[in-house]
Amino acid sequence: MKTALITGVGKGIGKALKEKFLSEGFFVVGTYNSEKPNEEKNFVSLKLDLSKKESVANCIKEISKLNKKVDILINNAGAMFDEDKTALVPDKLRQTLEVNLIGTADFTEKTIPNLSKDAHIVFVSSEAGSITLTEEGISHEPGHYPAYKISKAALNMYMATLADRTMKEGLIVSSVHPGWVRTAIGGDEAPITPQEAAADIFTLAISKPQTGGFWFKGKREPW
Repeated sequence: MKTALITGVGKGIGKALKEKFLSEGFFVVGTYNSEKPNEEKNFVSLKLDLSKKESVANCIKEISKLNKKVDILINNAGAMFDEDKTALVPDKLRQTLEVNLIGTADFTEKTIPNLSKDAHIVFVSSEAGSITLTEEGISHEPGHYPAYKISKAALNMYMATLADRTMKEGLIVSSVHPGWVRTAIGGDEAPITPQEAAADIFTLAISKPQTGGFWFKGKREPW
């Protein structure tokens, strides 16, 4: 039985990802921050606050105790703290980067020793972080939610540098745009359900794409 480690399974896309991987026969280790999920067969939940390095370290210790090699790591947990749609508030940027970039990178780096040799690391990013799409005015609500968009652009670069660094080790590293999804961040008007997004992410996660790619529905996204 293969093992998937998924962050942020308490709600939204993360919850749908947990359910999808369990239905496909995976053992799932899921992290949560505030909403602890119900225990299930082949599922273990662990507390994780990506904004606190002590929480990251403690979660990694608990993962190591499971004595399981992780075949798929999905860094799904993320946050958006922008209050004004267009103004950049430095404190909100720091808060956002702690979760979406620094905490995620810290957690990933500490997880690498627990990965199987041909593991796939997937970062749930956003086309909102694409400089190309923003320049072309295609990205959803150009100019809005700047701290969130900056964090996702930075996350994509971390993914690219990690992919380059681990290429010879056989790891695959990817970013994925889930689409405009009906979640707390996406809002009720979003056309894609968490289950639909999870199905697309699952397909990418179990495949063997070229490392270092940014994907949406099986196609490469521009940076």
